[in-house]
Parts: sequence; structure tokens; C-alpha cells
Amino acid sequence: MEEVRNKREIIIGSLAVPILRYSFGIINCRTEEIKEIDRKTRKMLTMYKVHHPKADMDRLYINRKGERGLVQIKVAYKAEIINIAEYHNTNYKEDQFVNIVKNHESTQPYMNSIIKTVAKDQRRIKSTK
Repeated sequence: MEEVRNKREIIIGSLAVPILRYSFGIINCRTEEIKEIDRKTRKMLTMYKVHHPKADMDRLYINRKGERGLVQIKVAYKAEIINIAEYHNTNYKEDQFVNIVKNHESTQPYMNSIIKTVAKDQRRIKSTK
């Protein structure tokens, strides 16, 4: 039974999360939508008896016995948009296509702009330190 549980967690971690990560920079997602995806994932794990309903949900996300824990979708989303913003801001300043994307991003409101969202999150992190 333990082997089946590990296979299910591997399927979620190796197939579902990369598909979501690929779409994070393309599709605008609200925080509530990200939390809902995470909630549905945990619900499915409980439904298929991979996770006990009364067990601590944080234990799903920690690494155990050399295995990888489940990836939190919210954390994956934040990491992906930070990577995209860093790519836009630092790596290819002379690339015309990156400049087109940056110009487009600068005209977008905060909720639709990756660069502005990351800047706001970084300011919030600095203020809490």
C-alpha cells in the first residue's frame, strides 16, 4: 500500500506541478485560485487514501526518508514569477523581444503585471525583516 501512495505522490509532483509551473507566467492567477488548486490537491489525496483527513497538512510538504515532499502550489507560483521577473530585469536587457514584454508589462495594472507583483512582494519581504 505504501508503494501505491508513493507512486501517486510522484505522479502529482512530477506531472501536475510542472504543467502548472509552465502556465504561471502566461496565465494570470489570483492568490485565491492558487490556494484552491492546493486545497483540491489535498482533497484528492485524502479521497484516494494517500493522506489521512485528520493528519497535519504541513507534513505533506516536508521531505522524508530521502523522498521529496509534495510541492506547495503557492510556493511554486511565487518562485516561478520571481524567476520570470528576474529574467526580464537582469539577463537580456538588449534583447528586443524581452524589451517588448517589459514595455507591455509596465502598462498593466498590478494584478496583471508579473514584474510589479514581484516588486510589491519583495518590498513586503524587506519590510518584515
